[in-house]
Amino acid sequence: MTVRPRPVWRSGRLLALAVALLVGVVLPVSARDFDVERVTTRLEDGTYRMDAQIRYEFSDRALEALENGVPLTVEVHIQVRPADGWIWSESLTDRRLRYRIRYKPLSERYLVARLPNDQGRSYVTRDAALAALGELDDVVLVSAARMRPETPYEVHVRVALDIEELPLPLRPMAYLYPSWKQSSKWSKWPLTP
Repeated sequence: MTVRPRPVWRSGRLLALAVALLVGVVLPVSARDFDVERVTTRLEDGTYRMDAQIRYEFSDRALEALENGVPLTVEVHIQVRPADGWIWSESLTDRRLRYRIRYKPLSERYLVARLPNDQGRSYVTRDAALAALGELDDVVLVSAARMRPETPYEVHVRVALDIEELPLPLRPMAYLYPSWKQSSKWSKWPLTP
């Protein structure tokens, strides 16, 4: 009597794995997003500067990783563009600022730092650290000499969680699950002195 091997898809384990993977990829997980709530600009010594308030609502998966010592890196993308410019028009400013939040279990503190080399500040609670992460102060935008006086300009801001900065074993899961793909939409703010 010959025993025929069972087809691969009839194996209960493989079928369960395929269904779980499909559900994780297709169905949206309640991922919260980020929001650029306020941007103010000012002219100081011939240079435009910006302050901003960003609300970070990390997903449950990201917060769980943070609580287990995984640092989370966010990238703030800033552009200064003519208000009536086309999509392909060149930006006067195109900057990417990177910030990192991490939990230090031994000291039971959260550290928020601007990358690449800022030592950062320490916070006792996660809420205080997230509030500090969302405060951007005195960011240099553009020299007033580069701007045409008759042209109105806008500051465009977008924020995203950088999954490329996650530890290597965590990245495949971050690519598969929507709860890791967190960002804000582009927001536009008038550039005024």
